[in-house]
Amino acid sequence: VQLQASGGGLVQDGGSLRLSCTASGRTLSTYIMGWFRQAPGKEREFVAAMSRSGYTYYADSVKGRFTISRDNAKNTYYLQMKSLKPEDTAVYFCAADNRVGTPSRSLNEYGYWGQGTQVTVSS
Repeated sequence: VQLQASGGGLVQDGGSLRLSCTASGRTLSTYIMGWFRQAPGKEREFVAAMSRSGYTYYADSVKGRFTISRDNAKNTYYLQMKSLKPEDTAVYFCAADNRVGTPSRSLNEYGYWGQGTQVTVSS
């Protein structure tokens, strides 16, 4: 499956953005889907994930502010981000895992990656 992330941009502290991840080649609902981010000088970290059955998981740092969702008809996943903070500034990546079970928070479990989209939150 090939993934294409989009929707990043520049937003002020407290603002909102919605990232999209569109797939070609396979149906995304048959995959575990995850969002990760990587800030300058830092390792890539888990943000959110959705299981095949639709259960969602979040990093503590974004819980209550970010929402992962999917639109099966559009074969697209989303990451709705609200109350953004400067520390949310990073390149955001969508990823897919074709295993079954509970989504992993480890990037090593995800075999398919989008190209990343930059999110910058100004203070």
